[in-house]
Formats: sequence, structure tokens, C-alpha cells
Amino acid sequence: MNVLVVDDSEMTRMIAKKTLRSFGINDVFEAEDGQKALEIFNQQQIDVAFSDWNMPNMNGLELLQEIRKVNKEVPVIMVTTEGSKDKVTDAIQYGVNDYLVKPFTPDSLREKLGKWVGADI
Repeated sequence: MNVLVVDDSEMTRMIAKKTLRSFGINDVFEAEDGQKALEIFNQQQIDVAFSDWNMPNMNGLELLQEIRKVNKEVPVIMVTTEGSKDKVTDAIQYGVNDYLVKPFTPDSLREKLGKWVGADI
């Protein structure tokens, strides 16, 4: 399984990668902004993407819109501290699958992953 982790915080990416590896998922791609993430997404077969909302160059909502132009099926889970109703509505309109609230726990990451990829993690 190929997982894309997008966050401008190196620490958040490191924690997510370490957690995913503890689940036996070793094919983890990472990007610090939406532009780099989109390049990876277009070059690799990605099974699920976890994306931060607020990032430089291209934010999570813009990345979601670009992903949906080329792939409407891959699960995209926004990882965010944002909870405003307007932002949630915008993301739903553009096809987000789910949310993971920071700071996340290994159990919450496992739950979201299992829900969208159907894996026994």
C-alpha cells in the first residue's frame, strides 16, 4: 500500500511515517506542500493521501481539487486543526473523504486508514 503524507511540519510527517511503519506500511511518500505532493501523486500509484490543510505554495484544499481532477476514487483525508463549518463544507464539496484532527493518535490514524482502504491494520 502506498500512502502519501503531506504536511509542512517535518515533525508531523515523521510521526505519521513512524506510525504507518508500525502498522507494516513501508511505502510512505512525503511532501512538505501541495505542489510537491501533486508531483508525487502524478508519478506514483497512491492508495490513500493524508494532507494538512494549511501549507505554503498549495494548501490542502487546493491539493484536493487537483487530485480530484485526475482521480475521484483515491481516499483523501484532511489532517487539520481546522474545524470551521465553512472549511468543512468546502472540502466536502471538493470530494474529501474524511478528517483526522491534530494531534492524532496511532489509534485514530489506524481507524481512518482502515475505514478507507479496507485493510486489516
